[in-house]
Order: sequence, then C-alpha cells, then structure tokens
Amino acid sequence: MSALQIEVVRPQDLTPARLDRWAQLQGQQDITYDSPFLSPHWARAVERAQARGASATRGVRVAVVRDGAQDVGFMAVHVGGATALPVGAPLCDYQGLVAAPGLEVSAREIVAALGVQRLDFCHMLDATGPFQGFSHGESLSQVADIGPGYEAYAADRRAAGVGLLKDCDKKRRKAERDLGEVVFTPFSRASSDFDQLIAWKRAQLKATGQFDIFQPGWTRRLISDLFESRDPEFGGALFSLHIGGKLAAVHLHLRGARTIHGWLIAHDPAFDRFSPGLLLFQNILRWMETTPYHRLDLGAGDYRFKRELANAQVSVGHGFVGVLSPATLLRQAAYSLRRAAESLPLGGVSELPGKAMRRVDRLRGLRSA
Repeated sequence: MSALQIEVVRPQDLTPARLDRWAQLQGQQDITYDSPFLSPHWARAVERAQARGASATRGVRVAVVRDGAQDVGFMAVHVGGATALPVGAPLCDYQGLVAAPGLEVSAREIVAALGVQRLDFCHMLDATGPFQGFSHGESLSQVADIGPGYEAYAADRRAAGVGLLKDCDKKRRKAERDLGEVVFTPFSRASSDFDQLIAWKRAQLKATGQFDIFQPGWTRRLISDLFESRDPEFGGALFSLHIGGKLAAVHLHLRGARTIHGWLIAHDPAFDRFSPGLLLFQNILRWMETTPYHRLDLGAGDYRFKRELANAQVSVGHGFVGVLSPATLLRQAAYSLRRAAESLPLGGVSELPGKAMRRVDRLRGLRSA
C-alpha cells in the first residue's frame, strides 16, 4: 500500500480542516457520491444520536486514509464488537469510500484498521473502488434528474411512454374540484406535520408487519435532530401537501449539495384516490427547478412509482469484507446458503434466506446503539 496509512477517529474529533477536506473529496467524486449519507455531517449526526450507547470500543468511527501528511479518503462505519455496519443502518441508503480520484487502497486493510473481523454493507456505491468484487448481489436505486428543467424532464418521461406525471396532473385538478386548494410547502417547519409523518409511518410499518424503526431511542433522536437542523449544508427537509386545508402527504428528505434524497414518506389513506404522495413528489421536482438541487434520489426498492419517476439509475451492492476469522466464515456460510436457495425453482421459498438475512441485519443496526 506504499505510503498509505489508515487512521481511525471519532466523527466528533474531526477538525474543521478535515471536515473541509472530506467535503472537497466528495465534490470531486462522481455525482452519485453527492449523497447526504456519504457526508461527514451524517456520521456526526448519527454519533450524536447514538451517544448514550457509545463506548471506547463501540460506536461510529471514521477510517481516514492518509498519503503522507494528506488525507485522501474517508469512510464512516459503526463498529460493534467483531463486526462493523453502515453508519445509521438501517436508515442509511448509501455507503462508500469518499476518496481522491484514483486512490488505490485495500478494503481488507480498512477492515483491519477498524479493529473488526468483518464489515457488512447493504447499499455500497463502489463500482471501481476497493470494495469492488466483494458484493454478493446488486440492486438499483432510482433517480429523477430534472437536468435543464422540469418541463424537459416531463417531456422525456412522456417520450419514454410513462404517463404517471400526466395522471398526477389529472388527479391534482380533480382534488381541487372536489376538495379545495392543493397547497405545497417546501422546507416546512411545522412540528405538527412532522409528528403526523412519524405517526403515519409507524402505522404503516405495523400494518405491514415490519419492525418499528422508531422504537429505538436513537432513531427518533436522529430524525428529530435532522428535522430541526438549520445547517445550510446538511439536514432534513420536510415537504408537505395539504388538500382542502388538510394534511394529505408529508415527506422528510435529506439534503446533499445538488441532491434531495427521498427518505421518509407517508400520506393519509383517506386521500388515496388522489395519490397525494405522488402529487407531492411532482411538486418537489417542479420546485427543484428554482433551487441548487437537480437530482431527486428515490433510493433502492422495486416500486413502480420509482421506476416511472426515474430517468437514471445507480447500482448498489450488498455483501461483506472480512479478514480470516470466525465472523467472516459465518457470513460466508450464510451467503452460500442464500445462493443455494435462490438457485432453486421454489418461488417465494427461495427468497426466504435472503429476507431473513436482511431482517437480522436491520435489527442489528437498530440495536447497535
């Protein structure tokens, strides 16, 4: 690894100069790295939210790759015992090494420097970097890029045979006729709307049999802190849609330099016939035309509305990197079982090992602090 060294520090101990260097390197990367999840602010926000559960050996850490006296790479993870997870998992939609172009560093050396046996990842942005070859599967994150403006974007969607935006226009007019004015509010500071988002989201998770991501104290602290943030470079952005004076849909997204990242979304089922969540996404895309943002990252997930809104995709991988150890062998065995099951023509049964692994990883992340 020539003169490269890897230093491990807490996010709170990053100096202003290092924070600036991290931001500089992130800006030099491909536009896909313009993600709030890859910024130092995300690592610091998660560290603050998880502070009660942190210890000398567990918690959020940053691997800083150094070439002589210069920092050339940053990667934040959550260290917990023998393994490490993405920072803020399962609320973290992207992972990756933010590095100088052309940096060559070994993924296993990063793992060893962190003092763990294995690093697991679920949405790794690393097509050519040190984690290339460690993915055990890939998925697509969907991105709506308005480029020169909303109308050009909408025309492109129509040319692709997608009628979603046209349907939204019809439903918006119908909502106005039937119920009254449709009001869009970007960067809302309404605490009542934020509280309603959490309530709707918890009800949605319960109805679908999923674990309540708001149950651990750190997740609610993190989400509340991001909503309340006034930092111009990073934080949550609450968007709301009222129909006839009533809250119909509300989203809490995160902000990058040029990207709005879709994060927590919910709506009132009473307005289902008007698709208020989609109307809100359409409003956000129109609003972006007058802002520094031009990408709405919808994240991973094979949902029809994401595919139809998106005009670009980002490939992300799931897998792990480990040094020779019991933890690495256990993970390798789990993936071997998963691959064997997925190769069998058993329909939904073949997907059970993968679903079980994802569920366990979500619980590991939520209980990590």
